[in-house]
Amino acid sequence: MRPAMPRPDHTRVFVVANQKGGVGKTTSTVNVAAALAQLGQRVLVVDLDPQGNASTALGVEHRRGVPSTYDSLVEGVPLADVVSASPEAQNLWVVPATIDLAGAEIELVSVVARESRLRKAIHGHPWVGSATAAGEERFDYVFVDCPPSLGLLTLNALVAGDEMLIPIQAEYYALEGLGQLLETVEMVRAHLNQGLDVSTILVTMYDARTRLASGVAEEVREHFGERVLRTSIPRSVRVSEAPSYGQTVMTYDPGSPGALSYLEAAREIAAQGASQ
Repeated sequence: MRPAMPRPDHTRVFVVANQKGGVGKTTSTVNVAAALAQLGQRVLVVDLDPQGNASTALGVEHRRGVPSTYDSLVEGVPLADVVSASPEAQNLWVVPATIDLAGAEIELVSVVARESRLRKAIHGHPWVGSATAAGEERFDYVFVDCPPSLGLLTLNALVAGDEMLIPIQAEYYALEGLGQLLETVEMVRAHLNQGLDVSTILVTMYDARTRLASGVAEEVREHFGERVLRTSIPRSVRVSEAPSYGQTVMTYDPGSPGALSYLEAAREIAAQGASQ
């Protein structure tokens, strides 16, 4: 266990989204979550991607028939009934995604208040809320890992979240497609969730040897200012290998540059929470 960071005084609900594939979205979700758990925070990851990659990396069962986000979203099953403890770290829980979730977009179309189903499920969990309401057992962080598209599942996540974590790869075209995501965020803010804040930008797949990477990182910082974490995540084989062993890089190779960078990024996020 690493020295604990102070806990925020209420649950911080993060949506991790970027509809551009391959930016390290799920990788960042699971590693930041595992790093925060190692820093003494109580963390829940809600896997909202039918591929279930976050569930795989966090070592939880997600074959068809396992209680999952599908049951909460479509069937209205309380979130507390579909949560599994992750073997990756103490204080880390997961709501797994099964392939059933692939049909949820269509099934939700006819449901009343379909875009706020996830918000209702998350806020209905007894461990979500302020220190006074939810007590010492509360989750400090909830991370929702979105599918790489802007459909009804991602919309549910944007309505459920208070904050957004957007991973951006330090590569050419990094900011392309981001405009569309930010437009969707504005629309959600205007009509469904005024409190949604793009609070955190994480630069991933950073290759310090290239001028391109530092140029992109600079452009991202110019665009988003203070919201960009100081820590960038380096391109790393260990980070990519870890999920095939059902692990995050935090346990697969804790001393690797990737793991240490995610730990540093998690510290920055926790420090924001302590100062809120």
